[in-house]
Amino acid sequence: QVQLVESGGGLVQAGGSLRLSCGASGMLFSTYTMGWYRQAPGKERELVAGVTSGGTTNYADSVKGRFTISRDNAKNTVYLQMSSLKPEDTAVYYCNRVSAFGSWTWGKGTLVTVSS
Repeated sequence: QVQLVESGGGLVQAGGSLRLSCGASGMLFSTYTMGWYRQAPGKERELVAGVTSGGTTNYADSVKGRFTISRDNAKNTVYLQMSSLKPEDTAVYYCNRVSAFGSWTWGKGTLVTVSS
């Protein structure tokens, strides 16, 4: 079965940086488009960045130029480098596939809190 384990969150001041990691198992990781999602309190979960199996990346407008998604297929891991963080980036961050066929079971996520 698919397992996703996110890590790297924490408390950071506005303008700071964090690097999130997501380890995946139970699937042929390299063949999937992977994404980082976030859910802020009282809001719907949203996709903020995606990376295809070939390494093409896409970003939500709200994070473009500040976040960088990458993947290491040898380690079955996807990363999210976040810089110039803003209080509105505060959320629980999750990784999952980006697919018209839906998502795998969600992991626990990792909490990012940005203080002003």
